[in-house]
Amino acid sequence: MTTTAPRRRASISDVARLATVSVGTVSNVLNRPDRVSPATRERVLAAIGELDFVPNGSARQLRAGTITTAGAIVLDIANPFFTDVARGIEDRLDEAGYTLMLASSDENPEREARYLRLFEEHGVQGVMVVPSGPDVQHLEALRSRGLRVVLLDRPSPVETLSSVAVDDRAGAAAAARHLVDLGHERIAFLNGPHTIRQCADRAEGLRAALVDAGLDPGEALVEVTITALNADGGQAGTEQVLALDDRPTATMCVNDLAALGALRTLRAAGVPVPSGMAVVGYDDVAFAGELATPLTSVRQPTHQLGYRAADLLLDPDDSAAHVTFQPELVVRESTTGTG
Repeated sequence: MTTTAPRRRASISDVARLATVSVGTVSNVLNRPDRVSPATRERVLAAIGELDFVPNGSARQLRAGTITTAGAIVLDIANPFFTDVARGIEDRLDEAGYTLMLASSDENPEREARYLRLFEEHGVQGVMVVPSGPDVQHLEALRSRGLRVVLLDRPSPVETLSSVAVDDRAGAAAAARHLVDLGHERIAFLNGPHTIRQCADRAEGLRAALVDAGLDPGEALVEVTITALNADGGQAGTEQVLALDDRPTATMCVNDLAALGALRTLRAAGVPVPSGMAVVGYDDVAFAGELATPLTSVRQPTHQLGYRAADLLLDPDDSAAHVTFQPELVVRESTTGTG
């Protein structure tokens, strides 16, 4: 397979040359546009657009060798899953003498694009991104401008972008098999939108496991889409489940924060866990085993996920690589206890 080498990132000198002005004039257009005549300013801006030039806010420090930085964008740094992933990234970057710029996209593509632009302007050597949507063309464009790009917590849909992910289909399938083995034949799934790859994969794995068990997903599965992948979202989704006439006997949650909201809502409604409703989380964050009813959850190797993503970013061999970890179901009292 033939691949195209990344294009060199345009410099301020390239812009000056194309616009037939001095580097100082380009700098004035970027920083003090009132000092430049309208005609010259328009010519410089046209050259910037043609070259796809990104102003580098850290160029002076980089030339002096004083900073070496990588960026990471996760969906929500307040989620303990991403906090652990970020620590893995930070530990690997620290070993290499790099610093980390970290941001949350809040699952918003515009916010993600804004941070990517900011990172590029500050001269990061590469970025690790949990994409907020299925389209990765903007990340391919970054790589074409010479930045290292690693997709984080998501398998890459293209060969040119490296990725580090966990097999979410396998994790959800393991949770579903566990519930079916316990006798549950109608399961609620509090899930995020399928535009998030992890959510789509977990739904697919759950459905496949139900089919393998001889159950019809159309009857055995009630998928509730929650708009916030946190405890409040889990509470809202659980309230919808409890309002059903044919109430499921188990609830699987897209992450442990949603499961926390589910447990809170069930307790307030007087529904015992697990005898009235079994609950499974996903991620196995630090608090999962410390709850009043310890939570059964699908464990992901969070620190390894971040560490390996940073490792790929730092690899001198810039060819794309794809790493997939396997999750592990950790069984606790929220599915097997006597409550």
